Amino acid sequence: MTTVAIAGAGPVGLTAALTLARRGVDVTVLEAGAELATESRASTFHPPTLEMLDELGVVDALLSRGIVAETFQYRERGGGEIATLNMAVLAPDTVFPYRVQCEQNKLTPILLDALPGSAEVRFDHRVEGVRSRANGVTVATSAGAVHADWLIGADGAHSMVRRATGASFEGNTYPERFLVASVEEDLTAALPGIAPINYVFDPAEWLVLLRTPDHWRVLLPTPDGSADDLELSRLPERLTGVADLGRPWRIAHASLYRVHQRVAPRFRDGRVLLMGDAAHVNNPLGGLGMNSGIHDAVRMAGALADVIAGAPQEILDRAAALRRTVAIEHVQRASHANWSRLRGHDDGYRDQLRALAADPVATRAHLRRACLMDSLERAS
Repeated sequence: MTTVAIAGAGPVGLTAALTLARRGVDVTVLEAGAELATESRASTFHPPTLEMLDELGVVDALLSRGIVAETFQYRERGGGEIATLNMAVLAPDTVFPYRVQCEQNKLTPILLDALPGSAEVRFDHRVEGVRSRANGVTVATSAGAVHADWLIGADGAHSMVRRATGASFEGNTYPERFLVASVEEDLTAALPGIAPINYVFDPAEWLVLLRTPDHWRVLLPTPDGSADDLELSRLPERLTGVADLGRPWRIAHASLYRVHQRVAPRFRDGRVLLMGDAAHVNNPLGGLGMNSGIHDAVRMAGALADVIAGAPQEILDRAAALRRTVAIEHVQRASHANWSRLRGHDDGYRDQLRALAADPVATRAHLRRACLMDSLERAS
């Protein structure tokens, strides 16, 4: 018997585990894989997320592995800079007035190492079913049953925990796939003047350029209806269209995936909580998915620790409802707007960006929204 079982040892599940364990709660994390996932996936950490990781005692280790990005740019495809936003304007609001570029698979080992003795991680424990009781849950796994007072589903977009509760996952799928390539190239030499993070406008083929500690990432939209293998074979030609190096780009790895905007109807169902991609998914533009998932973990696991300590359960209900509101009104709305603008040709919006970059007060207000700082304060 464990007090809290957590499905999924990704950034969200391990953050929830550390939040609870630091409050003295017994935690068992159930991970389907034989080890922590090695895929890089999300790679941007926003200021309020860094604050939370600081409170959990792991931010210094993350900073030592990542790249501090003090600016990001909006650029024109085939042209130059539209506007550069400097995150230093957030200095009155946070001790971390910047983004950190670091793949999520560098964070999860840090979180795992930080777990105290009251937390256990069991690998090769794939969740296969959930049976809820009035005072607890029984989790069927590939390695046997686990009994717990509470269960957190942080097991991704295809969450078995969510499906076991019978919850729907309403939303939509974007009309194009996203092709992400990690390349072993110095894009600052190929594209002089670029920032560590770049959103490149073009109605025909927008793109995103992100620097990470090991690679540069290039994100390209890819029309639906063609075979994945065909699109991956076209990648070298498409990268030459981004910048002609006079030779083929060195590609470390590439993946092609569909993108969705979906949200569960509730983030709490009795003794079961949903967090991160198990509760809501969105497109990656703006780097909001992992960050909002970590925010889910800290806020909801913190409320659960309060309830376990004797606080009324209404605290947990409120935390779950507020995190769902943030997912819909902040995360999904902002990420969809980012997608719409990148693929458009709105000269008025480009003028707005130039004016924004020239006005520190307006930049600060914009960045507070963009990094989810306002969403946390309004949900307090």
